[in-house]
Amino acid sequence: MFPLTGCLRYDQTSPQGFAFNPVRYRRTYITGGTYFFTVVTARRKPIFASTDVVDILRRAFRHVRANHPFQIDAICILPDHLHCLWTLPDNDSDHSTRWRLIKTRFTRACGENVARPVWQKRYWEHLIRDEDDFRRHVDYIHYNPVKHGLADRPIDWKYSSFDKWIERGHYPPDWGTDPVDFDDAVGSE
Repeated sequence: MFPLTGCLRYDQTSPQGFAFNPVRYRRTYITGGTYFFTVVTARRKPIFASTDVVDILRRAFRHVRANHPFQIDAICILPDHLHCLWTLPDNDSDHSTRWRLIKTRFTRACGENVARPVWQKRYWEHLIRDEDDFRRHVDYIHYNPVKHGLADRPIDWKYSSFDKWIERGHYPPDWGTDPVDFDDAVGSE
């Protein structure tokens, strides 16, 4: 299966009358852009349920950021996937290399402690279009543990940037206690 990477075409040799025609996946590269990402573990294995494994992931992020800078605007690490918002430097648009390096460094650092494969082959990216789009994705990232039943409130989830956003005055500590609805354009990327 090739989600979002192909198209249906008429094919009279196929019993269904159509065939899936895979095409090259196209990513958006904007210099200095801000992106929302979803990165998922292979077969949705809950490898990030362990604090030690999350620490390895954090070290991989720090290492890659030291050599290929980018700003992490928001992040949430769940047992089987993560969401984050990055802003790239003004002279750079290469998020693909950064993700490749993070995934590779993490996988090697885990050694035999994590079964292979570790990651789904691809990740999902969405170019942030404006301040409203940014705000909606930050909310989505921070509410995600509640959405998945992992926490009652965003503040209860320790693998998130939510506390930093509270410190900056962007959220009250009880934000997300009541259900938060998102339109279909947010988080479905």
